[in-house]
Amino acid sequence: MARKYLKKAEMTSTTGASDVRETVQSILDDIEARGDDGAREYAAKFDQYDGNIKLTRAEIEDAKAKVPEQLKRDIQFAHDNVRRFAEAQKTTLKDIEVEIIPGLIAGQKSIPVRAAGCYIPGGRYSHIASAIMTVTTAKVAGCGSIIACSPPRPGIGIAPAIIYAADLCGADTILAMGGVQGVASMAFGLFGLPKADILVGPGNQFVAEAKRILFGRVGIDMFAGPTDSLILADKTADAEIVAADLVGQAEHGYNSPVWLVTDNEPLANKVMEIVPRLIADLPELNGKNAEAAWRDYAEVIVCDNREEMAATSDEYAPEHLTVQAEDLEWWLQRLQCYGSLFLGEETTVAFGDKASGTNHVLPTSGAANYTGGLSVHKYMKIVTWQRATRDGAKPVAEATARISRLEGMEGHARTADIRLRKYFPDETFDLTSGLES
Repeated sequence: MARKYLKKAEMTSTTGASDVRETVQSILDDIEARGDDGAREYAAKFDQYDGNIKLTRAEIEDAKAKVPEQLKRDIQFAHDNVRRFAEAQKTTLKDIEVEIIPGLIAGQKSIPVRAAGCYIPGGRYSHIASAIMTVTTAKVAGCGSIIACSPPRPGIGIAPAIIYAADLCGADTILAMGGVQGVASMAFGLFGLPKADILVGPGNQFVAEAKRILFGRVGIDMFAGPTDSLILADKTADAEIVAADLVGQAEHGYNSPVWLVTDNEPLANKVMEIVPRLIADLPELNGKNAEAAWRDYAEVIVCDNREEMAATSDEYAPEHLTVQAEDLEWWLQRLQCYGSLFLGEETTVAFGDKASGTNHVLPTSGAANYTGGLSVHKYMKIVTWQRATRDGAKPVAEATARISRLEGMEGHARTADIRLRKYFPDETFDLTSGLES
């Protein structure tokens, strides 16, 4: 493959990552041992908050009253879109049953988890969309208890818009708590809550590490790293829009990779010329994040043709993948590894991040090679069942006995033997055939 790097990343998303595991593990252990009191102490230390942890209905209503009406309408719009998409996704999960052989019936059943813990980043920014994405999908899935947890602002509490969104989307409980202590409270069932069966939602490196450590005891949506985005663009793309989309994703954080892959070098050069100007025009903090991400993590790659572009994209397996090129149907059918795909100039990652209906909790750091993002399916357990008539069980029992003995699992074999003797007492069976003498 002939790739030309006009810009090569000096770092990767894991370069210089701190090892926070020991710190997170000690906090989790302490909170599990001391329960509510331990969680409260960490909330006071890290959140600088000593208010009510488990919001009352009066507190929720008071916060909702502070949200401007236009913002309420925007949140409702986004919620409706996410809910409709999640409802459509749920219809793809069907309970089935099939007669495998005469008399042997096997089936599949979809069961929602009982309790879901939804972490919603807060603090400096109000991540309203994360409340919409995580709580709505859990509600559509049918989870019995949905806990929304978000960091309070020091001495103030959770941003009213987050409270409004979480309540609108179906949260049964809202916890004013962030970081490891918030994750622990949901996982361990503190403050009178049921233990969460699954933890979902984005967060900082401490939140991500807490979920990683707890995985196995609880389910999680995915292991999360810094957000990343890739744009595939050809000669028809608008360089100004491509540059704006790259910068828009780079502002997530100093280590958020953005990549441009194209078969048109003049376009690439023009985009690289525009990006610094757009970064300089951002508010200070956003600009610092975007500047560092573009300087240290961004790449611009020129390929010979669209097939090489697609292969490059699949190799990177981006969280967000945008196509601004001709023949969108070809790209839709060809591309295989991405978290969410945005086809054409009329869509952009920010639409999916905020309001268009698809979920924004997506696989990062190449995880799109093997998984998709958060969906109603993540909250559903696909379980199987079977039943049989005695005649239907007969050939299965014979095969099971012989295979089990060949494997050296005599106890397994005898569970088949006992049924054959009971159901067919007048018959003789060869249940050792194939065993070495």
